[in-house]
Amino acid sequence: MNILAKCIDTCQYRGMPIAKLISKCCSPLLSGFIKPAEAEQMASLFRVLGEPARLRLISLIAVQPKGEACVCQLMEPLGLSQPTVSHHLKVLYEIGLLEREQRGTRVYYRLIHERIEALRNALVIPNQSNS
Repeated sequence: MNILAKCIDTCQYRGMPIAKLISKCCSPLLSGFIKPAEAEQMASLFRVLGEPARLRLISLIAVQPKGEACVCQLMEPLGLSQPTVSHHLKVLYEIGLLEREQRGTRVYYRLIHERIEALRNALVIPNQSNS
């Protein structure tokens, strides 16, 4: 298991070059046979998204009128405590899928659309021409 996979499994993302990882590993997976290291890196990203609460957080943030939300707006719809929601937001932030902005005592989270798009594009099936 590589260092990123170990860090993701133990929720210690700080300092990892996530943006570089996403741009490197998110070329279309289905366009050719990927190398073991690339598969391991992509699997690490998808493990983070394998948590249902994190997927729900991404969708809740995406549908907010301003495309942003703070923990206080996310606890009730998820039915989770503030520390749990904060933990999941931190994981998504540190993996590079969210950005955050402190306003007074609250922190607002927004999706980083380019990173979400890169993950989506990684699973695009290439066009195959019928010759």
